[in-house]
Amino acid sequence: MTTTPCAAAQRTCELPDISGERFVGFAVMGAPFASGHYLALRRFPVNSVGAGYTSVWHRDPGGSWTVYSDVPPEQSCARYLGHALTRTEQTDVRAEWTGPADLHVTAGGELEWDLRMTASPATTAMNVAGRLMPDALWHSPAVLTAMGRVAGPMLGTGRVRLEGNVPNGQWFRANPRQLWEVHTLRAVDGGADLGPDGPLSEQPRFGDFWLPQRALFATVQVWFEPFDAQRHFSARPHAAHSRDE
Repeated sequence: MTTTPCAAAQRTCELPDISGERFVGFAVMGAPFASGHYLALRRFPVNSVGAGYTSVWHRDPGGSWTVYSDVPPEQSCARYLGHALTRTEQTDVRAEWTGPADLHVTAGGELEWDLRMTASPATTAMNVAGRLMPDALWHSPAVLTAMGRVAGPMLGTGRVRLEGNVPNGQWFRANPRQLWEVHTLRAVDGGADLGPDGPLSEQPRFGDFWLPQRALFATVQVWFEPFDAQRHFSARPHAAHSRDE
């Protein structure tokens, strides 16, 4: 039976029984634009650090990153990415399904994004392999390393890593359970159209997490090393620290 992205994303989420700060939900892992912009989406209705939340990441052509989230930075993606960000903004962020494979995303009054998911032979093959793999292997760093090496060439996304360290210093493990390709129908930021999909001249990354050069949607489980204020950077953007020092 074929599962649509909408149906997969709306299934009841349960946190995996493993150690660490845990998140379950769905994501647009990343979506590059030929203009140099880059967008990503995270929707984690269930997590172990606070309320469920939605966030949008935006990179402008100059390389500056902003994370919009509907919860404080300490409870969102900035908890792990803050040291590499230029700005964070707590605002209204929504990801609303308008069809079985169509998603409408907004972030405050600045950003609007319409996208459509489709299956491909590569995503179908990865999904079949993922369903056959025991849960214990999904939690193995060695297996995740091997999966990343296979996934990049197979999906045409550039380099992929499913384990490593994020900019704030914590380790991460990512389990993309079901995958679809993403096609942007329209993306506008501050009234300006971001233009067509297309890879960036240099593949972006956050620490060891490489953002795909071809847009992907995934249902995902991810977990991180617990935050330690003595060893890890805070959720505040690095630029904000620089201004204060």
